[in-house]
Amino acid sequence: MTDRTREDQPAAVLRETKQAGEIRARWAWVEPSVWTERMLTALEAGVKGGKWFSLMDKVYALANLRAAFAEVRANAGAAGVDHQTVEMFERHLEENLGKLSQSLEDGSYRPQAVRRVWIPKPGSVEKRPLGIPTVRDRVVQAALRHVLEPIFERDFAEQSYGFRPNRGCKDALGRVDQLLKGGYTWVVDADLKSYFDTIPHDQLLERVREKVSDGRVLELLRAYLTQKVLETTKSWTPEGGTPQGAVMTP
Repeated sequence: MTDRTREDQPAAVLRETKQAGEIRARWAWVEPSVWTERMLTALEAGVKGGKWFSLMDKVYALANLRAAFAEVRANAGAAGVDHQTVEMFERHLEENLGKLSQSLEDGSYRPQAVRRVWIPKPGSVEKRPLGIPTVRDRVVQAALRHVLEPIFERDFAEQSYGFRPNRGCKDALGRVDQLLKGGYTWVVDADLKSYFDTIPHDQLLERVREKVSDGRVLELLRAYLTQKVLETTKSWTPEGGTPQGAVMTP
């Protein structure tokens, strides 16, 4: 092919760039250090077999851990069982993130116990348990969420609003308004008592395995599900449920 022939052909690269830009715009909320253009294209097209492999290296990448700490810092929150505050962690940020990255890479990382406190339940005299992980564990969970959330978000129901990126109560109310104007008049209100406290671990992880085949990521998830819970002078290991208050729980 001559140089002239190549010059006369359409600029395919420009079209690909436009498509990549459109995909990035649709997934503007994802962590860019994790979800590259290539990964986003695979996310939209669907990966072979519907399962994702080799995700752990994206969890422990320093750029992802830095972005995760920025979220943890923005959310503030109390110290965990190690009494280390967000400010204390930040004083030696690069050193702490480097150690976290290394321990995740070599498999030596282990979550610390979750400190449990009880907070008032809105509209009730009851209280609900809240688990407070350590700052380091919150950073890792945020990094893990950066990797996993888009994989599952892709297939979530359109009319679902709880704990979804760029969605909230106002969006749900807007949908209700649409339905009312469309002539719908019935509302079904259902609640599962202590649902988050009773989710079976094996069944939950089995659902995750339908999309994630990285064994190290699955082991990390199980480690968070079975983190020891510390409340005043007693501690125990949960056999079911998810730790309310943790970054990964929703």
